[in-house]
Amino acid sequence: METILKAFNIVKWFGDRDNKMYALKEISLEAHYKEILFIIGPSGSGKTTLLSVISGILRPNEGTVIVKDRNIWEMNGDELTSFRLNNIGFVFQDYHLFPKLTSAENVAIPLILKKISWDDSIKKALKYLEIVGLGGKGELPPYKLSGGEQQRVAIARAIVSEPDLIIFDEPTASLDGETGRQIISFVKSNLLNESRTIIIVTHDARIYEFADRIIHMEDGKIKQSDEWKGDMYEK
Repeated sequence: METILKAFNIVKWFGDRDNKMYALKEISLEAHYKEILFIIGPSGSGKTTLLSVISGILRPNEGTVIVKDRNIWEMNGDELTSFRLNNIGFVFQDYHLFPKLTSAENVAIPLILKKISWDDSIKKALKYLEIVGLGGKGELPPYKLSGGEQQRVAIARAIVSEPDLIIFDEPTASLDGETGRQIISFVKSNLLNESRTIIIVTHDARIYEFADRIIHMEDGKIKQSDEWKGDMYEK
C-alpha cells in the first residue's frame, strides 16, 4: 500500500533537561492512502501529542515526520504553514469554531488564509457545508447549531482545502453515542477515497468498528497495531 505518512523514532518531552516528562518515546508508524487509522489508548498515553507532531503543530525533540514525501520538520515556518493549509486538515476535539462568525465564515477561514477572495471563499464554504449535510445553515453562528452540527462545520472547514490527510482528535468526545456513530460513518463513507487518509485519535470503543487499522498507545509508546477484525473490540 502506498504510504502518505511515515514517522520515525519520534521523541517529545516537556520540561528542562533535569526534569523531563516524556510524552512520546521513540514512536514510529506509517499511514497509508485509502485507510482510516485509529490511535487509541488511555488518557495521558500521548495520543494528542502524537497528532500534534505528525500534523506539524508541535515540533518533536527527536525524530522525523514525512508527509507526502516531505520532511515537515525541515521546513521553515512559512513553508510548513503553506504545506499544512494545502495538505493536512485537522478537526479539534472542541471544534475551535469562532462564535461571532457564521458557519460559512468559519469554514472559509483556510481559503481566506490562502488569499482566495472573500466571495469565492464563502461560495466554496457553502458548497462544503452542503457536502456535510448542512445546506441552508451557512448563515447561522455555531451557538445556534447542535453539537453534531458543530462537528460537521469543523469537518467542512478541515476538508474545504481538499487535503489528502485529515486528522481528528477525539471527534465523538462531546457527542452522544448515536450522533458519534453517525459522524464517523459519514466520514468513512464520504471523505475517504483513493487519494486520502484519515487518522482518528479516540478512546470511544463505540466507533472502533469503523477503523481499517488500530494502533494502541500506552505510556508514550505504541504497544500494538491491529487490523480490524469485526468483533475484536467491545462496542
